[in-house]
Formats: sequence, C-alpha cells, structure tokens
Amino acid sequence: MASAFPILDLSTVSGHADFEARMARLRGTTSLAGDVATTVADIIEQVRMRGDEAVVELMRKFTDPGFGVGSIRVAAADFDAAEASLDPALRESIENAIANVRAYQRHILPEDVPPVTIEGAELGLRHAPVASAGLTVPGGAAVLFSTLIMLAVPALVAGVDPRKIRIVNPPPTRKPDDEGEVRDISPVVLATCRMLGIETVYRIGGAQAVAALAYGTETVEAVDLIAGPGNVYGQLAKQMVAGVVGTDGGFYGPSEIVTIADETADPACVASDLIAQAEHDPGKCFLICWSLDVAKGIVAEVDRQLGERGRSEIIERALASDSAGVIVSGEDQAVEIADRIAAEHVNLAVHDPERLLDQLRNGGEFFLGDQSPVATGDYYAGPSHCLPTGTTARFASGVSVYTFLKRSGTVYYRAGMPAHVIEDVARLAEAEGLDAHAASARIRGRARKEKKSS
Repeated sequence: MASAFPILDLSTVSGHADFEARMARLRGTTSLAGDVATTVADIIEQVRMRGDEAVVELMRKFTDPGFGVGSIRVAAADFDAAEASLDPALRESIENAIANVRAYQRHILPEDVPPVTIEGAELGLRHAPVASAGLTVPGGAAVLFSTLIMLAVPALVAGVDPRKIRIVNPPPTRKPDDEGEVRDISPVVLATCRMLGIETVYRIGGAQAVAALAYGTETVEAVDLIAGPGNVYGQLAKQMVAGVVGTDGGFYGPSEIVTIADETADPACVASDLIAQAEHDPGKCFLICWSLDVAKGIVAEVDRQLGERGRSEIIERALASDSAGVIVSGEDQAVEIADRIAAEHVNLAVHDPERLLDQLRNGGEFFLGDQSPVATGDYYAGPSHCLPTGTTARFASGVSVYTFLKRSGTVYYRAGMPAHVIEDVARLAEAEGLDAHAASARIRGRARKEKKSS
C-alpha cells in the first residue's frame, strides 16, 4: 500500500513541479481576487447596510435555517448554566493554561522607555491598549475554547477592559433536514469566557461576523480592533475591513507545520506532530530532511500511527493533497525551503535546534527539539496559537499582547525650542512650500524673545 505522505526530492533539481504546485496552493488562500473575495465583499456590504437583518439571513443560509435575531447574543443564563456544567478537572486544566498564557504575555509586555533628549527635545514612546476588541473564535466541527484563551488573555494583559471584549463564535452547521435537538455553541467556550470575565458573546461567524464587529448592528457592538482565526471567508473579510477597524495583521487560515529533521530525531515524535496538524481540516504539513532514510523512517511511522487516529480520513486526505516530505541537499537548502514555506509552526527536530534557529527567518512559532510538541503551543505553553499562515509569516506575526497595543511617540521641548532647531524646522518646511509649518516654529522663537524682554 502506498504511503499517504509523498516524498519529493529537491536535492538534485532546480525546480520541482509538484512542490511548486503545493506552494501555489499554500499562497493562494490569501488572495483578494476571485469568486470567494467577491462573495465576501457582498456579505460585508449587506451587513453594513442592513445590520441584524442581513446577519440573520446569512446565518440562516450558511449555518442554521432556524436562526433568529434572538439567537445572536448569548444570554446571561447561558453563561451560568455553562459554568455550572463544567467538569472540575477540565476547569483546572483551563485555569492552568490561562495562567501560563498570562505569565508569558506579562513577560513580553513592553514597558514605556525613558525619554531620550535630542536637540532640546525629550522624546519618548508610550503604549496604550485599544478601547475594544472583537475576537473571532471558530466553531463548527471542533470546540476551540483554546483559541478563546489564546486571543483573550493577550488582550486582557494589554489592558483591554474585559467588558469591552466581544466574542463571535458560530454554532455548528445545521441542515434543514437535520433531526433532533439543535446544537448550540460549546458550553466550555462560555464557561471559559466567564473565567476570563468576558460578558459578551455573539453566536455568529464567517464574513458576516467580521462585518458586524466592524460596522456594528442593532445587536452587535462595533469594536476598534478585530483579531483571530477562521475560515477563508472570515479572513478575507478582516482584510477588507482593515482601515474601518484595526486588525491583527495576520492571515490565520488552514493549519501548517514544517519539521526539519535529522538522524537524531525520534520518528514517532516527529510523525505525531505531522499527524496532529493534518488533523485540522485541512492541515498542510511539510517534512524536510537531507537524509532519505530519515524521511522514509518518519513517513513509515506516519503510516503506522494513522490507523490509530480517530480522524484518519481527514488526516490522510491532508497528507496526500497539500503536504509532502521534501529531500534537500543539506542544511542550507533546508533553511531556504523552510523560509519559503514560512509556516505557522516550525519544528526543529535536529541535534542543535538553537543553532539552526539562528539561521531561519520565517515562522509563526518555533518548537525546538523533538520533545517540544506543537500541541503544547496549541493549548498550554504560553505564546498564542493564533499564527500567520499561507506564507504570511514572511511579514506577519502571531497574536500577542502587542496586537492590542498602540504605540505613540511623545515630544516635549521642556525649555522651548533652541534657536537653531527653529531655523532648521522652518527651513525644511519652506523647502516643501509649507510656510504655515515654518511660521509655527518661528512664532515660538519670537514668543520666547518677547517673554525674555518683558
């Protein structure tokens, strides 16, 4: 039986058509052109113009035929019931995860630096949190309360008031002919909100949720910044409303991993990480080795473990279609290929991962050694798991406390502008033809002279 995970040899060729096709699919998810982008633009306009009415229509079309205006906002009683139903052991694990993420985000929280004096001006930098934030927590097949933690805790540490944090989390999709009890959003999500002090959750998702957060509706309160992952519709919507509101600046699409492995790597550990990311529907997984034997050993372990996983069909499809083992000529080419992929997660299962890390430029988050599974980043370690995908780690960063902070410079001429500074500023302004700017500097020189003479 052939492996579900193809191995492509790039070590002796300048280009490989199969690999380039996979790269093209990886990059293509972020495009603002095409039918999906046209649909998203239409959804945004509908919500902007018609508010709740459009949100309800779109939720009925895409998610639940029985959706109504009263379904949009979660009631306080639902939070109470969710908190009461939470398993105590799970509560403890959630509390531990929250504590770890909070400790890490506090550790990286930037401090305002002391001002530096240049040409008579005291120049500083201050940080201030956004006043309100909308966080997109995916729903559907998986209950991703971990994403709520990874978005909300950085916002809270940054200083965003929990009463000004809005969560959007859609219920599972329901077809018109579905029978039985209507499924709601996860009570674990609601209980986690209560643990974080968050009071506002909307049962909406996709592009319509992003549009509602950006423009506001009769029920949904508009926010200053939107952050979080979601399907391609939601991610394209974030790009389209950027400027109306702030966004996290990343494209958080299908999950990705690149693992660079050498002969010291434990095949079982490496294979388990590849399978774990393929478990996302879809997941995009790349294994990079300069030893064919190492790659074959890991792929064999992938095939062995596949049959033990509950979502094996999804995993196998992801490994066959958008994933690959890549054979390279050596460490230098491994770095080159990994930086091209610019993956969400980069696992360095090599003898000296810290040395290799120094050579890499692109990646949403790096996991050093084969004993640092990506799942710890997904749930527990501390850095947020909301990370750039689709090769956008070339220029974008993951969600962190920085996402929810604004930076502002400060200028203070405590003793007034020195005479030579006044003339420099005025001369520069006049060279651009902006005489009012020049006058605003010179008037301060005249005022100071008048003050001294009086």
